[in-house]
Amino acid sequence: APWAAGHRGVDLAARAGQAVRAAAAGRVSFAGPVARRGVLTIELSGTGDPPLRTSYEPVRATVPKGARVTAGQVVGVVEAGPFHCPTGCLHWGLRRGDRYLDPLSLLPRSMLRGGPSRLLPVFGIPPAQGSAAASPPEAAGARPRLAAAASPTGPSDLAPAVALAAAAAWA
Repeated sequence: APWAAGHRGVDLAARAGQAVRAAAAGRVSFAGPVARRGVLTIELSGTGDPPLRTSYEPVRATVPKGARVTAGQVVGVVEAGPFHCPTGCLHWGLRRGDRYLDPLSLLPRSMLRGGPSRLLPVFGIPPAQGSAAASPPEAAGARPRLAAAASPTGPSDLAPAVALAAAAAWA
């Protein structure tokens, strides 16, 4: 249920001290501790009302609340664990208002291995075999431009940080 406890987002392989980069341009709407873990939230520019918000944790923010950031800009560093992953990880989330969305929907299909992402935990359910990727959720209709708005090249303008994050997630 939307109000219940759970894991909403994706975990990207990361180690303490590693730089965290903004997935897209926007404004820092929160930077501080939540339950003793550093959290950074960025409202993405040009994504409607309410805007899409990406979140990163555990992170020690290097940018203050209210700061404008660009895609790929270093916005913090991964804090030391404990982590809920077997090794270190960065949790990447996406919301519109109170609704949780799949942050992988911000990436072009060419960066994804196919098949929908799943929220954890999933026990005893085998992965789908040979299925095409599911349509991205609501976020796809308001996909932010991750580079200059005047650029005609579209998804190929993705910030190197997002490409690196996706590669780490699937490694």
